[in-house]
Amino acid sequence: MQVGSDTSRARDTSVNGDWAIEAHGLTRVFGKNTAVEQLDLAIPYGTVFGFLGPNGAGKTTTVRMLTALIAPTRGTAHVAGYEIGADNQAIRQQVGMLTESPGLYDHLSALENLVFFARLYNLSADEANHAAESYLRSFDLWERRKETVGGFSKGMRQKLAIARALLHNPPIIFLDEPTSGLDPAAARMVREEVKKLRAEGRTIFLTTHNLTEAEELCDLVGIFRTRLLRLDTLERMRQGHQAQRIRIVLGGAAAPWLPTVQALHLVEQAVAEERCLMVTVASVQQANPLLIRTLVEAGAEIQYVEPMDESLEHAYLRLIGTEGE
Repeated sequence: MQVGSDTSRARDTSVNGDWAIEAHGLTRVFGKNTAVEQLDLAIPYGTVFGFLGPNGAGKTTTVRMLTALIAPTRGTAHVAGYEIGADNQAIRQQVGMLTESPGLYDHLSALENLVFFARLYNLSADEANHAAESYLRSFDLWERRKETVGGFSKGMRQKLAIARALLHNPPIIFLDEPTSGLDPAAARMVREEVKKLRAEGRTIFLTTHNLTEAEELCDLVGIFRTRLLRLDTLERMRQGHQAQRIRIVLGGAAAPWLPTVQALHLVEQAVAEERCLMVTVASVQQANPLLIRTLVEAGAEIQYVEPMDESLEHAYLRLIGTEGE
């Protein structure tokens, strides 16, 4: 469905057609404060991209620039091949956006809300009703279509807000903290909807500081705090640290054996969780024989030993920690 003005410039075919979103040196300054500094980014079509960072990191400012809501101080970006600043109307046709606090009209029904917003996207009356019905059915809200939104649960409201962002069938979707403030059941409901969008081949730009959510949903992850600290796949993110981790599963409680392991010179860090010792070492090949021999000689019952990938949380905290608080 085409929406908005027909006067936008044609898509810039000189931009790499593989990238849904590109940014080069994108910067935004507010007074004396730099919210986003020299952001370089390339996100392929069909990717779920997790934009991770603490509160106040500049994530929302980045989204507002990429969706043509505010202008960058300097730098350039293309979204769906269109240049921000020059082709803002065309960009708005290509993207859907869920803000952290989505605006829905509580006194209107679910159906009335979606039809209203569809008409703002310049869909005809028939197109608006068809799109509203399609998404209400897809999001399991059709039976509640005549109920006013003010009586909806947070999870239902969030699903309706995602549906609103999709009414004009955008290929690129920005979701800003989509599960923030939701209970576990509602958050799971929203994550399942994101998976459906991924299965449809949409490009999703997901801002979050929920690392478990990012690991479940994302193909590509950027860790960000005013500037981009790292951009990589989840697999490489977890494997990228020089140190290696080992899980040692014991026949009983692990805590009594923690001091024995921590005293070894090849061990960088060790923690005990129930029957497991999680040990960080510089080299698994060198440390494994020493760890096993030391624990067995001390009387520990070892059931098995396995390598561990670095968790996204560990990688995130390591990178954010280098920036200070």
